[in-house]
Amino acid sequence: MALDIYKRGQGKYTRLATAFGGLIIVGSGCMQLYKKLDALDLSMWFETMTPVVVFCVLGVLVFFLVNKITVADFLISAEGEMKKVSWSSRKEIMVSTFIVIMFVIMMALLLGSADFVFLCFFQWLLG
Repeated sequence: MALDIYKRGQGKYTRLATAFGGLIIVGSGCMQLYKKLDALDLSMWFETMTPVVVFCVLGVLVFFLVNKITVADFLISAEGEMKKVSWSSRKEIMVSTFIVIMFVIMMALLLGSADFVFLCFFQWLLG
């Protein structure tokens, strides 16, 4: 059937997140369309119903795309792979972040001092 969900229950959260993300993008586009139509000073019915119809049509398209066999299989396998990931602990992330910040500060100081040395050298050289 056209409205059946392919492999119901598999990849549920990945599909839901993908569908909600798509609907958020579609909704923001329809909101921009409404603002553009509102600026044209058309009839209220046309200004309101055009974005609603576009949202409904694109919402159905998002539903069909998320349930398309190739897309659904990809999302199911992506969710399966995410379950296999070994996530870092909070302490490891804090230590790694601190090391990266310190390295960036040290590099900024090194490059800043090298820039200052070259500035002084070229000012002395050019007189």
